[in-house]
Amino acid sequence: MRRTDRLFDIIQILRDGKLHRAQDIADRLEVSVRTIYRDMDTLTASGVPVEGERGVGYMVREQITLPPLNLTPAELEALNLGMAIVAEAADTDLKTAAKSLADKIDAVLPTQVVAEADTWKFAVYPFADAARGLAHMTPIRAAIKSRQKLRLSYRRIDSVLTDRIIRPLHMEYWGRVWTLTAWCELRNGFRVFRIDLIETVTPQPEIFADEPGKRLNDYDPNA
Repeated sequence: MRRTDRLFDIIQILRDGKLHRAQDIADRLEVSVRTIYRDMDTLTASGVPVEGERGVGYMVREQITLPPLNLTPAELEALNLGMAIVAEAADTDLKTAAKSLADKIDAVLPTQVVAEADTWKFAVYPFADAARGLAHMTPIRAAIKSRQKLRLSYRRIDSVLTDRIIRPLHMEYWGRVWTLTAWCELRNGFRVFRIDLIETVTPQPEIFADEPGKRLNDYDPNA
């Protein structure tokens, strides 16, 4: 498993808001406890709101603080989304400014200094991969609001391209990674999709209604 994929899996484990021991996470992912400790340091340095300590456990807290401001996760998402959009602009000055701003934010988010090479970045530029999914966010958000089914062309982490019909339920932001929680009709179960791995999004004419067992409230991230 690639390290970026393991970090994503750790976030999925922690998202229930409960305290998780490093040993339990290590057993689940089949790695050493020392590896989990390093991964937690990396996630914290990358802006993911993880709190805890070695020997006690780890959990995701709700608030992300950026002194002297207190930013909610939605506000930080909006800030990073704006920087990602600017980073895709043709203007080299704007690209440079976006990277400079990202570096400044990185400098104040972590409470512990971690070498730049060890921080969780999907590419040389922090938002490069996440920006690939920006074009899909508008139709996904619209489909969530209107309860409209979507057809996704989705590239799994093993590079296999799959075709899915989903009921989009909720979008979340985790330290520069946007995810989509949905009911997948192919798998007949809940799935969490990384938006940067979505190739195409096609709205379908079918509208879905709430059904017991297929609603967001029914989703258990640790099931």
